[in-house]
Amino acid sequence: MLTITNLTYRIQGRPLFEEASLVLPDGAKTGFVGKNGTGKTTLFHLIQGHLAAEGGTIEVNRKARVGAVAQEAPAGEITVLDVVLSADKERTALLAEAEHATDPHRIGDIHTRLAEIDAHTAEARASTILKGLGFEKDRQLAPTSELSGGWRMRVSLAAVLFSQPDLLLLDEPTNYLDLEGTLWLERYLQTYPYTVFMISHDRDLLNKAVTSIAHLEHRKLTLYKGAYDTFEETRRMQMELNNKAREKTLDQIAHLQKFVDRFKAKATKAAQAQARVKMIAKLKPPAAMFDETSLPFAFPNPKKVPASPMITFDGVSVGYGDKVILRHITNRIDPDDRIALIGVNGNGKSTFAKLLAGDLKPMGGEMRKGKGLEIAYFAQHQLDKLKPDWTPFEHVVELMPYDSEARRRSRVAQMGLTTSRMDTKVKNLSGGERARLLLGLITFGGPGMLILDEPTNHLDIDSRDALVAALNDYQGAVLIISHDRHLIDATVDKLWIAQNGTIEEFDADLDTYQRQITSNSNGKSSGKAAQVGAVDDRKALRQDAAARRAEVAPLRKSIRDLEQRLARLRSELARVETFLADPKTYDGAPERVVLLGKDKARFEGEIARAEETWLMQSEALEAAERAQA
Repeated sequence: MLTITNLTYRIQGRPLFEEASLVLPDGAKTGFVGKNGTGKTTLFHLIQGHLAAEGGTIEVNRKARVGAVAQEAPAGEITVLDVVLSADKERTALLAEAEHATDPHRIGDIHTRLAEIDAHTAEARASTILKGLGFEKDRQLAPTSELSGGWRMRVSLAAVLFSQPDLLLLDEPTNYLDLEGTLWLERYLQTYPYTVFMISHDRDLLNKAVTSIAHLEHRKLTLYKGAYDTFEETRRMQMELNNKAREKTLDQIAHLQKFVDRFKAKATKAAQAQARVKMIAKLKPPAAMFDETSLPFAFPNPKKVPASPMITFDGVSVGYGDKVILRHITNRIDPDDRIALIGVNGNGKSTFAKLLAGDLKPMGGEMRKGKGLEIAYFAQHQLDKLKPDWTPFEHVVELMPYDSEARRRSRVAQMGLTTSRMDTKVKNLSGGERARLLLGLITFGGPGMLILDEPTNHLDIDSRDALVAALNDYQGAVLIISHDRHLIDATVDKLWIAQNGTIEEFDADLDTYQRQITSNSNGKSSGKAAQVGAVDDRKALRQDAAARRAEVAPLRKSIRDLEQRLARLRSELARVETFLADPKTYDGAPERVVLLGKDKARFEGEIARAEETWLMQSEALEAAERAQA
């Protein structure tokens, strides 16, 4: 289907591909991975003919139709359903011709061809795709002008899926989807009858929807059989074998070189030394293989540990203008909570995030926040707040007006931006680099809580892993809205769900939620009996989970209290150590130095005892949770 041979391409003098080759057979389902900025999207433009290669060739099977999501999202009075139907250009042209054709033979040919392409089921097929991507019937019949940019991109995705091209090119298709849409797309691609070539950094999607991985690294393309986890394992083994072979060859060269150095000046050994020089020349150690690891994220910990509960909701409602979106929210958030907010797009997840962040005010009920609580809110639309003609360094200077350049650059480096990118204008940064910058700026002051609305869009897989590590190191509360199942599984311990016009706890795990989605989409939960059974099951799950939480609640509270006490003790110890490190302290009364020394010893002792108690209680909590599992 697709053959790339010795492809060479540069952009602004920077090589993206150098004699890169790849072959995708008909019907292949291939994920395309690589670091942000290495040229994946550029390759798609080259395949479509939007760009011309400097060297090599790109060949697609003759008569094969190549399809990709349109760059311009539709926005007009045409309905969503009609936009999708119009993507089948042959059907559209035949229907238009049928309205004006007068030749009976041609009319017969038109209707025969319409039957061959299954035109009579087109509307039902298009509607099914749209429903899978989150469009209910009323929204399918609404004009695209009423949709936001993200929903219009879904229409573009639905259109290319409906047209069923022979080579389907998808560039991060889940960026505008919720978890439900992502799961539907995963199942759709598994049964797609033609070739799929998909750029994605979603591990779960790459493990379920593709059977091979194309890896772009060091300007070369390498094809691996198997899904993403198999690719990672295969590549790791290849790296180990390659690097062991390299070490063995280098050791052999070093051994031969020692003989040459020792005997090259001796006439009796000159011939042997020369022979070894020739052997060394023939030994070519393989190039070292290594991961181009992403720079880490670093989120400053909260300046002040808030008291528990940090935020409480009592019958809260919220919305826009006079329209209420969410109501009857009654819950609490504690300083150590790690929450994923799930639910179908349009059910109020982002509205709730804006309520927490202070962008929206409650329309009813009572919402209480801890005194001095600072909340950092990340959302894709906030990327527009970055100044496009400023560099990351200039953004940080604004926040550190009196610090040295070295300290400022150190702070930019903590955001995961390299030295060269620090001085690059924001408009020239990749989407992942802009996301890193925004995350660094909003967390600059050490907030007590992070709200992250789809933070992994535009981040490559290694950057997503770095984000997971940073969130697990961060000591404040976290609420995440994401379709990235790996991120949710690796960072949160609570699920809240937006449904039925409110926010409530989901007393089960993500796998259970995914099974419910799949079951509902397959029609297995239809019927009154199934609905009653599902309600009973959810009620039993909530009751069981509530009982389990009640058993360990005192232990959790004790651990939280200990953590807050440890934070206070460490703060006091740091203050005493600052005084003891100041030479001026020793210019005063010696009694003060003695008292400071006693305070230091006392705080160290209390911290040690508190840490020991915390460790024992944490082990007890883990044991209790394992017993309940």
